[in-house]
Amino acid sequence: MLIGDLLLAHGLVTFADIELAVHRQKENGGRLGENLVALGVLTKDQVEKVIYEAPQASKTIEDTGVQSANLLRILFKAIYTNSLETASEFSATIKLPVPVINRLVQLAADRKFIEALGSSDQSGFSENRYVLTEAGKRFAIESLAQNQYVGPAPVSLKSYQDRILQQKITNERVNKEKIADSFKNLVIADDFVRRLGPGINAGKSILLYGPPGNGKTTVAEKVADIFANIIYIPYCFEVDGQIIKVFDPAIHKPVLPKKQDQSGSGLRREEFDGRWVPCERPIVITGGELTLEMLDLSYNAHAKFYEAPLHVKASNGTFIIDDFGRQLVSPEELLNRWIVPLESRIDFLKLHTGKSFQLPFDELVIFSTNLSPDDLMDPAFLRRIPYKLETVGPNKEQYFEIFKIVAASRGLEMTEDILNIVIEELQVKNNFDLACFQPKFIIDQIVSACKYEEVAPVVTEEYVKDALKNLYTSGAKGASKTTAKSRASKT
Repeated sequence: MLIGDLLLAHGLVTFADIELAVHRQKENGGRLGENLVALGVLTKDQVEKVIYEAPQASKTIEDTGVQSANLLRILFKAIYTNSLETASEFSATIKLPVPVINRLVQLAADRKFIEALGSSDQSGFSENRYVLTEAGKRFAIESLAQNQYVGPAPVSLKSYQDRILQQKITNERVNKEKIADSFKNLVIADDFVRRLGPGINAGKSILLYGPPGNGKTTVAEKVADIFANIIYIPYCFEVDGQIIKVFDPAIHKPVLPKKQDQSGSGLRREEFDGRWVPCERPIVITGGELTLEMLDLSYNAHAKFYEAPLHVKASNGTFIIDDFGRQLVSPEELLNRWIVPLESRIDFLKLHTGKSFQLPFDELVIFSTNLSPDDLMDPAFLRRIPYKLETVGPNKEQYFEIFKIVAASRGLEMTEDILNIVIEELQVKNNFDLACFQPKFIIDQIVSACKYEEVAPVVTEEYVKDALKNLYTSGAKGASKTTAKSRASKT
């Protein structure tokens, strides 16, 4: 992880800027950041801010926050399983800087765990090659028996706690312009957006409720995408010698550029701590599959290390509980699990050994449901969700606007005559409410029908009525709005 990578990830420079700065650096010397400042690409304060926010690499074993014995176990498991030979290979695998690696190698040599084989220049420079002794192999095997985690070295619990607090989601101010830009492609009431803004900036829980098909999930995802700051996620952290994995490629999106020219970067790789991955703020979306166990540490009895729970992986980001009330766990159990974290912003986790520890609970929690909130939670918990926003169905004008946008995206034209047919079929004949999802459903059905008949897509009364027959079943025909809402509240 180099300063050029981070500046690119923050969007402060371009590849062309980096190339110019590297060229100037070759002529005048100095650091890459200094040359970028001299070229007027950015300011000294901007460079220093990026450097200050990034985790700094450890200069000594003590700086890592992890005991040397545990680091040796991590190192030897990596050497043994990956057939590593040089200090640079050790460093790249467990993400510790070469000076710390050299000190660990010296400790291992003192214990007769490792011995030098001579030098190697395969990577363009000469460095010693090492091989495990029989005692070293036994130590590696014993370490694998203790736990089978092989990878980057862990950070300490305190380092992780401090980092979560340092990069809190409320540090990022979301102004009106940012919110307006995020919702510009949605037909949504101005009043709804105005009330949503304070909730986003507060970083506290939000409840989105209302009838199905009116964009609750879409709104929640738009909110999560608003945040732009880069944060740092550890590969794993350590508690009492136990390894807890945090970084999850399925959730965390690294922001380092794919194209990286490491030559002439001007700031040594060792100056940043490779045990942390610069990422976008995470977004975790869970629905009916959520269980109470998914909110606790997951211990692999065979591998003997832990996987962090979903909400820990969502730290400094957004946690969306979609279809709240339809989970495998009851709403009461789920809410009871989160009363303390939502109130105190601290969560307590327990190892299988009985050891408990705490982590800051920093994330924007969004509950989304089409059930009645009063049926899902008692007043005491409703009080703990400070922002409650109802998504309602569109009026006729909004419905027409959505239809026109969706139709245009498929190269079709929506007319008022067709709109009146849709409203007649839905509201007058079948007593259904208008919903935001219906236009896309109908247009998709029309396009599929035209494809089947091998004709150019076109909106006709026949195609619209056929699409509407797929929108509802005959059993639901004639169901009153009151009955439908009553049925939903009892689900």
